[in-house]
Amino acid sequence: MQLRYLLPLSLAINAACAAGQGALRYPKTPQGPVSDNYHGTQIADPYRWLEATAAPEVRAWVIAQNNLSRPLLEKLPQRAWIKRRLAQLWNYERYGVPKEAGGRYFWLRNSGTQDQSVLYVGGSLADPGRVLVDPNKTSSDATVALARFEPSPDGKLLAYSLSDGGTDWEIWKFKRTADGADLPDEIRFTKFFHLSWAKDGSGVWYSRYPERRGQSDAGRGDDQAQPAIYFHALGESQNADRLVYTVPENRERTPDAERTEDGSYLILNVYAGSKENGIRLLDLRVPGATAQDLFYDWDARYQVIGTQGETFFVWTTQGAPNGRVVAVDVRQPARANWRAVVPQSTLAIEEATFIGGRVVVRYVKDAHGAASVFGADGTLIGAVPVPGLGTLAGFAGRGDSDETLFSFADYLQPMRILRLDARTLEVTTWRAARIAADTARYETVQSFYTSKDGTSVPMFITRRRGLQRDASHPVLLYGYGGFNVATTPVFRPAVITWLEMGGVYVEANLRGGGEYGERWHDAGSKLLKQNVFDDFIAAAEFLIAQKYTRAGRIAISGRSNGGLLVGATQLQRPELFGAALPAVGVLDMLRYHTASANARQWSSDYGLSENAADFAAQRRYSPVHNTRKGRCYPATLVTTADRDDRVVPWHSYKFAASLQRDQSCANPVLIRVETRAGHGAGKPIWMQIEDFADQYGFAANALGMPAPR
Repeated sequence: MQLRYLLPLSLAINAACAAGQGALRYPKTPQGPVSDNYHGTQIADPYRWLEATAAPEVRAWVIAQNNLSRPLLEKLPQRAWIKRRLAQLWNYERYGVPKEAGGRYFWLRNSGTQDQSVLYVGGSLADPGRVLVDPNKTSSDATVALARFEPSPDGKLLAYSLSDGGTDWEIWKFKRTADGADLPDEIRFTKFFHLSWAKDGSGVWYSRYPERRGQSDAGRGDDQAQPAIYFHALGESQNADRLVYTVPENRERTPDAERTEDGSYLILNVYAGSKENGIRLLDLRVPGATAQDLFYDWDARYQVIGTQGETFFVWTTQGAPNGRVVAVDVRQPARANWRAVVPQSTLAIEEATFIGGRVVVRYVKDAHGAASVFGADGTLIGAVPVPGLGTLAGFAGRGDSDETLFSFADYLQPMRILRLDARTLEVTTWRAARIAADTARYETVQSFYTSKDGTSVPMFITRRRGLQRDASHPVLLYGYGGFNVATTPVFRPAVITWLEMGGVYVEANLRGGGEYGERWHDAGSKLLKQNVFDDFIAAAEFLIAQKYTRAGRIAISGRSNGGLLVGATQLQRPELFGAALPAVGVLDMLRYHTASANARQWSSDYGLSENAADFAAQRRYSPVHNTRKGRCYPATLVTTADRDDRVVPWHSYKFAASLQRDQSCANPVLIRVETRAGHGAGKPIWMQIEDFADQYGFAANALGMPAPR
């Protein structure tokens, strides 16, 4: 393969730059006189007007920013190559983990060229299946996505939800599986929540927000308000749905419903962030029954994973930061009566399920997946054989069936679907994907490095085999570090393009995540959030010390909470990085909670500026509030979407405006706003290819990487 080498920060961008400050002629962003008093400290918010995202002046600003960034990005030779290569790499047949109900199997499949995956149904795992829902036929630009699906217990009916243009708002629809005929039922005003069928298939329990009166965009509720649980009887209008449960004692708590497999109880899960939750029970066998507390001390996380009569099997962090599984008689739920099933260990439990009278536990072991099976009496049956160091997902099933399906993926091989017999521990392959790339040329190694305070932190390094450490290699460093989410190896076609361009790809498993349980999560939350940024900075310093690369030859990338990570880190240590890619980031830490009731629940990780101690910590790292005039920041491409109703786009607008204002050198600060997408879920393949081509092309250009041809 011939390579064309470019000058650092290629002429494709620099040709458009004038000398000195303001190397690019950025759109004007007026500053207003708005300020807020936080606990006696006045904080200016000159770009508050950008929060009115539907206002004509904000839309004009977005158009102007796109008119600057779009032509510059499209001229990058690396972008053109990446886009072509991604189209090849994404063209492989892929499947989702099947769900079984009533002897039928439901799964997602993509032929390789479809923008949205298609839902199939089959009579067995050997059945090739037939199409049940094809969202590609719903819109001309493939931006309507199948968000969720849930078959009825007998498999004769299907509930499925659609998301339009990337919004988190979903519209639930129903159909018969035998002939695919649509039913007239429709459920709106819901997002984030799953749906639970009545055992006889007569209807569903679901959570919804109140309708926002006067809103022209149908299907959206008031996400500043509190949702409640309703029951929808099939054949009835949603207006006739019966209110089942609210959380009157605390409007910031969110309820979600799940029926037990035997149909005896409705489990009322109540949430208020990622650290603790409560559970109440509604006895469905007793007409007019009221909700009773099961776990409502708000002292830990609880999840009912299965039942045997009145015995509930529960995963919890109560008294066990790494998680444990206990058996609880709901007639005598006091803690003294709990029976240990799976004790806490040195490994963090990421999830547990109840299959065939057994407990399948999915662990995170040094930031990769492992799984074991236990008997209901706590006897260890054995470890689940897995293909290597990667990510495990799935393991759903029924309490009366030994079968469960799960997936495995790593950085170099796409997701394969595997079947586990929970009785024999036999694992067989159902589907395995093949891609148009020779990944045997690369390898993934795990290293541990020391953070600022002496904490040992793991990272995965994916590189060309036989790579010489001569401090020359461009590195893409990715991280997340929040909400108890473990960053474990997953396959991304864009990473293969980075490797093929000669780069090294690194993921750091930062505090704030779930790699080592609740203590690891807590160590990167609220007043300790700075530990996450210190871990990320230490990862870059380790890669430099180990001579993988050098300062200025590292691009950093992250999404959502990871966008915050990138924004904060590039401001704190700009000299380390050659490029920064904050995507759909939480970037205004003093006002993030004002966007929606859901955003306010992030306070379990971030705290609230309403509290003095939280405010002091947030102010020190909030990206919008910490750009400084006279500093040279890395080349930055901020990406967001104007339909993102999870992390609203004004975070990115305000950060881009602040960074453009204060940038003191010729490194570009661009923002690219997608106008037909949301936070990321359901984004069609063509749009994902454009997104990654922009981001990775920009980073490759900034690091002076070659453009293959």
